[in-house]
Amino acid sequence: MRVLSLVGARPQIIKEAMLHREFKEKGIEEILVHSGQHYDYNMSDVFFEVLEIRQPHYNLNVGSGTHGEMTGKIMIEFEKVLLREKPDLVLVYGDTNTTLAGALVAAKLKIPVAHVEAGLRQHPKDMPEEINRIVTDRVSQILFCPSKLAVKNLEREGITEGVYFVGDVMYDLFLKMEDRFRYDVFEKLGLKENEFVLVTLHRDFNVDDPVKLRKILEQLKRISREKKVVFPIHPRTKNRVKEFGLENLLEGMVVIDPVDYLNLMGLVKRCWKVVTDSGGLQKEAYFAGKRAIVVMPDTGWRELVEAGWNKLASEENLFDVTMEEDRSEYPSGLYGDGNAAGKIVEVIEEWFRSLRGIH
Repeated sequence: MRVLSLVGARPQIIKEAMLHREFKEKGIEEILVHSGQHYDYNMSDVFFEVLEIRQPHYNLNVGSGTHGEMTGKIMIEFEKVLLREKPDLVLVYGDTNTTLAGALVAAKLKIPVAHVEAGLRQHPKDMPEEINRIVTDRVSQILFCPSKLAVKNLEREGITEGVYFVGDVMYDLFLKMEDRFRYDVFEKLGLKENEFVLVTLHRDFNVDDPVKLRKILEQLKRISREKKVVFPIHPRTKNRVKEFGLENLLEGMVVIDPVDYLNLMGLVKRCWKVVTDSGGLQKEAYFAGKRAIVVMPDTGWRELVEAGWNKLASEENLFDVTMEEDRSEYPSGLYGDGNAAGKIVEVIEEWFRSLRGIH
């Protein structure tokens, strides 16, 4: 049994590491390829220490570029690796250009593809991530869904074979790291539990438009008069605030430099609510039992909104949505039981057996 995993971004590296532990236990050989799409392979990262993340067998070193350039470079280099290694299965993760490139190359070489985090759907349909998801799901033989809604999304598109609800690998990670969460920043700022709103903001469609950014900051300023606002400000957002002359709108908020994952999760666990445009944080807030107000027109994690736990907000109604009373109960089990990685590897093991007619 030879599995080849292709990663290109930090969340994919982390998901692969969770799976690798399971592959190792089952005696399945796994080859790791890094596309170099995001090439900061920081071995001092806490995840590398805790998850014992290893260096990849291959680094394609594609670097940055336009969508077409990156996808094309990855395809050219990845094809060489597949022809050399001849794996039984190619594993791709998430919705990046690396994901799409790897799936296309493997499919054209008639090597089965397994997609971790399959079935997510989000508007607008022309966003690069959405295109990557849809095409990857179309060429994959095994589709590992993080939620039951993801399974339904695929069903609506006529994809029902090889689909598995396994839960979310990032929930596995949250549970594994929870004991290590840190509260240094929480204590240093003299915060009180459940008495502050945690804000992160970095998406180009929110921060690159001076009118929109002004309106969002005005809404946050209104919130800060009711609840303390803690705002670890992203470098992109900080630059735009300065460029557009909006510094005065940050007055009254606790604006700090970005914090590491462990301290950020500590803030999430102790906050009242989260306001964010981060795909990961809106889900991590749920893992921590906190509600997130998502400053986006839509979300890939729509099940959280449909359950009434998280809410979508715009620059026009952010204050009202954040401050309104919440009555919905916590919708437990949306992302499985914390053993997604184990279930994924079990399915792959069973798939290998059926392929070889072994019972």
